[in-house]
This record gives sequence, structure tokens and C-alpha cells, in this order.
Amino acid sequence: MNARDTTHFPSAAHAVALIGCGPKPRTPDVPPPEAIGFKAHNLARMAAMGLPVPPAFVLGTGWCADPAALRPEVWQPALAALEHASDARFGDARQPLLLSVRSGAPVSMPGMMETLLNIGLCDATLPGFLRATGNPRLVWDAYRRLVAGFGEVVLGIDAAVFEADLAQIAAGRDERELDFAELRALTRAHLASVQRVAGQPFPQSPRDQLTQAIAAVFASWQAPKARDYRRLNGIADSIGTAVTVQRMVFGNAGGTSGAGVGFTRHPSTGEPAPWVDFLFNAQGEDVVSGRRSAQGHDQLAAAAPPVWHELLAATQQLEQAFGDMQDFEFTVENGRLWLLQTRAGKRTAQATARIALDLADEGVISLDEARRRTEGLGEDQLAVPRVVTEDGAAQPLAQAVSAAHGVAIGEIVLDEAAARARQAAGATVLLLRQDAETRDLAALDIAAGLLTARGARTSHAAVVARQLGKVCLVGCEQLVIDTPHRRVRLGGEELAEGEVLTLDGGSGAIWRGAVRTVREVPQDLMARLAALRAG
Repeated sequence: MNARDTTHFPSAAHAVALIGCGPKPRTPDVPPPEAIGFKAHNLARMAAMGLPVPPAFVLGTGWCADPAALRPEVWQPALAALEHASDARFGDARQPLLLSVRSGAPVSMPGMMETLLNIGLCDATLPGFLRATGNPRLVWDAYRRLVAGFGEVVLGIDAAVFEADLAQIAAGRDERELDFAELRALTRAHLASVQRVAGQPFPQSPRDQLTQAIAAVFASWQAPKARDYRRLNGIADSIGTAVTVQRMVFGNAGGTSGAGVGFTRHPSTGEPAPWVDFLFNAQGEDVVSGRRSAQGHDQLAAAAPPVWHELLAATQQLEQAFGDMQDFEFTVENGRLWLLQTRAGKRTAQATARIALDLADEGVISLDEARRRTEGLGEDQLAVPRVVTEDGAAQPLAQAVSAAHGVAIGEIVLDEAAARARQAAGATVLLLRQDAETRDLAALDIAAGLLTARGARTSHAAVVARQLGKVCLVGCEQLVIDTPHRRVRLGGEELAEGEVLTLDGGSGAIWRGAVRTVREVPQDLMARLAALRAG
């Protein structure tokens, strides 16, 4: 294989496969998810469809069992092909290629493994990246993100170390408000923190960065949250993950650049309308990590109508090709759309029914397939609780953004240990956290609902909450958690851990105490299901 090879898909799980590094392959030639993971499989299908996908190479799932055998010589030819497709060279001082390194198992495991961005940026390549982009703010923002991400994922440094650096320099401002000089100072603070906490410098060799990043992403297959997710979902440990190495595209380039995550239909109700979270001047991890709050798609549609219309057309094409509602990730770089992922979206039972019925009506799937997808769904599964308030009743304590519908009533708990203790005592609990993060999976599995101060509707933790059938409210700006004193402030009131709240996933309202609810059966949906089954 050399840099002029066409796109190549070996069949073995130990493959090193190329995506978008040559002429478009025929879709049937795309290797199965068992070999290269679902993320890469779907990326290859999107590239074959002519959709905008950054070029990449994939290290197959077979390497996960013995990543030590994956020497750089194995992937070097694929890197050369990626360099050729990108018209840039990895580690080059004048025209550097920067890379993302992402996991991707044969089954969807949202947020359970690691991602690293901006690999290849260092003191030597930074001037070339600056010349190529003419954007000092982008350059220093990418560098500080790389140092912090590498420190956290590869070197095991607590994220709080880098958040403290940010807090000192930002002084309460949003990080997107920092200018390039402040971001340069933040990068230098991060570099010093790596040296201080890890006892070693941040690696200045792009090759060393990539080697260690690949190893860390493979190792994340055995992370506690990934093992918990597999246990809860009956996924075999032996299937392993693949690793996708892809040319970076930059949503943090300012202007009309940004990052987004969305669903082609509403994942809680099934309503046939796009459900998108977007952040201007951001990278994808800002949206899905659960550490940032995002906006809906209205701002993107208003600021960049051509991009929004292109995105809508692409997602409709994805639904037709994959035959299901899609959960997709995208980046807009200086007004240019790039698709980074698509997969069948996690959804509630009610959404499962409506989406199957609508897709059948639209001719996307057969009636037999719609019957298969809705098998076993009846009134018990589709009934949705609704809060009932009396005239003159107390007002909600606070308001949040609904990420998963339903109503959950339970005692406040602040961590997994408290959740387990109260569950053992027979209590129903609600997990309150600062961020919507997947590392809380074990506690979320115990809880009836999740309430967070930060996070987007499409963050990985919210996606998992919907899959588990949990109520999920995110981005509650009125929530302040005092973990040392086991208390929270919510809407100006102090509450102790153990007090009862009601989370209304329909309206996003948060009530003190247990509020009366009723269960409503969607009669129109039941009638449509009855007609489907009678046909």
C-alpha cells in the first residue's frame, strides 16, 4: 500500500482500512461492523454515498485484544494514504496534518470509550498550522484542547486540574470568549500542569502522540463505564473496539464554524422533525461530553441557511439509506459541512412505535418490518406519566431542558454510593450532578431520573438515559451542588440529600416534593398500531 492506493477495505478484523482516500468504493465492498466497528462502517457507507466525510483510516477490532502488537509500521502506509488524500503531512512543520482518534465498537456504545482531537499539534507544527489557517485563536484553542485531552485520557490526569487552569484565566467567562493571547497562556498553563501532575512533559513528537492516543483509545474498551455498559446491555467483552484515525475538521474556527449532534426525528416522541444541538465556535466533544450546555438548531439555521438546508438533505438521505431514525454528529468549518458519524438513534418506546409507523407510511420500511419493530409494544409500554397541578398549587422550583420524557419522583442523591445505599433501603432516587457524563452510568442505572446543571440534550449521558428509560433534564442553570455538605441549591431554595423532587420530562419543570401524576395512553398511536397489526 502506498500514498496513491485507492480506498481499500481488507476483510479481516486485523485490517487497516482506508475511508475516502481514493475513488469512492461500491457500498457492498464496505467491510462489516464486526471487522471495523459500526462507526467506521457507517462512515464508509456515507463516503460511498457521496456525503461529505473527512478521509480516515481504521484499525480493525482484532487489534483490541492485543494492541501491543500494533506497531507504528502497521499503520504507517495508511497514514501515508491519508496524508495524500488530505494534501498535508503529519508532523510537517509547514503544512501539518492534524488528526482525531476515535473508538467504534461493532455495536453502539455512546460515550463509553475515549476520543482524542488535534493530534499532531506541537511546538514545531504550530507555526505551520498558523500559516495554513491564518487564525491564531483557532491554533491556540486547538493546542490547549489537545494538551488537556491528552493529559486526561492518556496520562490519567483529573479533568479538574485543567478546569482549574481555565477558571484562573477565564475569570468566570465562557471559554469561547477568550482571545488568542489568553488561549496561549492557557495552553502554557496546561503544559505546566501536565509536567507537574504527571511528572513528565507533554509529548512534542506527533508520532509519539498518535501512538499513545491509539493505545489509549483501545485501552478505553476496558474502562469501568464501558464494562458497566456492556454488562447492562448484554454485550460480549470479546467483540472489541476499532479505532478510526481521521483528518481533523475545525468547528472552533470562528465565524460560521461550529459543532453539532442531532436526531433526524424526536427521540422521545418520534415527531418527524430534526432535533439538533449546536454550538458555534466549538468542537464536537463540547456537545457530547455533557460538560457544556448547547443551543437548538435555530441559531445555525438563521446564521447559515445553506448549511442547514444541506444538513437536512443529508439526514433525509441517511434515513432512506439506513432505513431508520439516525443519531448523527457533524462539524461546520468556515461554512462547510462535514459529517462525522451516523447510527440508529436511541429512543423511547413511544418514539419506537411512532417512528416505525411513520417510516412504513413513507415507504422507507415494509409493513412487516414495522410490525417487527413494534412487536410487544402495548398500553403498558406506551403510557406516559403527566404531572397534574391543582389551581393555586406551588410553582416549580426551577426549569431545565428536557432530554428524555416522562415523570420521575424520588429522593435526591449526589453519587453512586448514596444511590446504592438508598436503593438498598427501598427508596426511589434521582441523581443530581454537575455534568451529564457517562461515567455516572452505574448510578444512572439505579436512579429513576437524572438532573444536571450543565449538558446538552444530545450529550452521551442523555442518550444513554433515554435508552434506559430514565427521565433526564439537563442544563439547569439554577442548580448548584454542594457535595461536601451533601446539599443543593435549586431555584433559590436549599435542599438536603434525601429530600424528594419531581422531574417533569414533558415540560422540563422541577418540583419540590411528590407531585400528583396521571398515566396517559396515546390513543391515536394505539389506533395506528391496531391497524398495522390487523393488516
